[in-house]
Amino acid sequence: MNTAELPAAPARRAAALRRAARELGLVAALFVIYKAARVAGADRGSTAVGNGEWIWRVERLFHLPDEAAFQRPVLSHELLVHLANGYYAYVHFPATALCLIWLYVRHPVRYLWTRRMLAGLTAAALALHFLVPLAPPRLTALTGMVDTGSRYGPAVYGPPDTDALSNQYAAMPSLHVGWALAVAVALFTVTGGRLRWLWLAHPLATLLVVVTTGNHYWLDGIVAAVLLAIVCLVLPRPRTGGQPTHPPTRRPAGWPRQRVRARPAQPGHPPRRADAGDVVRTP
Repeated sequence: MNTAELPAAPARRAAALRRAARELGLVAALFVIYKAARVAGADRGSTAVGNGEWIWRVERLFHLPDEAAFQRPVLSHELLVHLANGYYAYVHFPATALCLIWLYVRHPVRYLWTRRMLAGLTAAALALHFLVPLAPPRLTALTGMVDTGSRYGPAVYGPPDTDALSNQYAAMPSLHVGWALAVAVALFTVTGGRLRWLWLAHPLATLLVVVTTGNHYWLDGIVAAVLLAIVCLVLPRPRTGGQPTHPPTRRPAGWPRQRVRARPAQPGHPPRRADAGDVVRTP
């Protein structure tokens, strides 16, 4: 054992822990900024409801499915309503965090790209939240939709007039859908085989859940997907592919080698000797 290399292992571990702590602090800071920015624009209820009614009419103009008609059959199955509320409340942030942690450990280059993708999407969404305050369908009387969280539970939000922890008038775009789609894109790029298409089940389920619970319109999810596509086009591509790379396999020392015999000399020519350019074969 080379004793000169012994101090290197603790140093590497300490450096890795410092990098992980910096990344964790950066992600936490981005989340705090996101929450603070959302709360800062939470006092435009009448404008948000008017915008919600306008979005509702635009969707009907383009013949998008009626959210209330989509929600109605689910309300007759209380278990489905509880599952939808639970998915909305408990899957969004943990799924994103687990994806980032796994990418940080296994695919550092793709992790950086995914973190930037999420940051860019969130920044664009916050700009829209300020420019276009939008009440969700559950707070827009014209839609006739039920607030499943407050009626059946578990509930994420309290009454909008007294809720000081979130901006409930920031429905467009849906960051639930946008982040779920970003997670699916990131995991799709680092996995192989046909089963990787199953990652798309997460954003699809999220879209159905946010509409069923009355938290978003269809257009909220569509706008989130468009913004994510723009962010992905603007971001520089990662230097390496998402698949893990492995060092080239080396033959162990002493691997049997067999040199090809030189062809016998033709009559009238001197014998030919094997040299370094002859083909070497291994059994």
